[in-house]
Amino acid sequence: MRRELGEDVELRVELAGGLRTTLADLGQMEQVILNLAINARDAMPRGGTLHLETRNVPGGGAPAPGGEPGGRADAVALVVRDSGVGMSPGVKAHLFEPFFTTKPTGEGTGLGLATVHGIVHQCGGDVRVESEPERGTTFELRFPRCAAPAVANAAPAPTPGTARGSETVLVIEDDPQVRDVTVRALRGAGYRVLVAGGGSEALELVRRGGERPEIVVTDVVMPGLDGRALVDELRRRHGRDLRALFVSGYTQEVIHHRGVLDTGVDFLPKPFTPAALVARVRAVLDAA
Repeated sequence: MRRELGEDVELRVELAGGLRTTLADLGQMEQVILNLAINARDAMPRGGTLHLETRNVPGGGAPAPGGEPGGRADAVALVVRDSGVGMSPGVKAHLFEPFFTTKPTGEGTGLGLATVHGIVHQCGGDVRVESEPERGTTFELRFPRCAAPAVANAAPAPTPGTARGSETVLVIEDDPQVRDVTVRALRGAGYRVLVAGGGSEALELVRRGGERPEIVVTDVVMPGLDGRALVDELRRRHGRDLRALFVSGYTQEVIHHRGVLDTGVDFLPKPFTPAALVARVRAVLDAA
């Protein structure tokens, strides 16, 4: 978090004691926090303060399953507040649209907040936003309290070790910085990694090495052969059971026509944390 924010943004964290239990995916929650932090950083070009807070919200969640009509369940709140430029009502109205962004072309995709919205709603929660021009922005994410209480002999929460593996992963990424982070994360988790900077290079690498990867992690939009066409060709040569995880920082509008958002296709939006990447690779492999 501090590396992403830079030295001119002060990070303040206030975590409540006795926080209630909620049910969410660890990798997805890291993605939510990272996306909100990056959005806040961009709203504070001259520096500022980013405040993260967790707290219980009595009666603030979605209707409790099987509860009284109109009743509200307890919720757990994650609050992300920045001291940035804020938003006008017009901008706020379009905030979670997948391809909406106020940034110049090439500097933002509008996918980050759409991802946040989708993950929170997938958990049964909701997102509340308060913002005014020059008065900062507050995102309050409310997650329903888990119906099953936490017990002493419950299965332990997932740890980074649970996402480890020894399979061969073929990584195709044309951005050297993203490629380096991806490779280091996967090798650090025990995977054998083959690396290519583009589609044609990947095909030649597999042909020359004679090694069949168990999973392909590929960018969607690349010069020459794009990610979906590359995976189709690799499956034609090496079997339809080859697993694939697509990653992209482009908007859904851009990548939809490439077939990457079709049902059953595994997709991870950028930016992502190393932990989120490793967890998703493990999940895709285990689903095979």
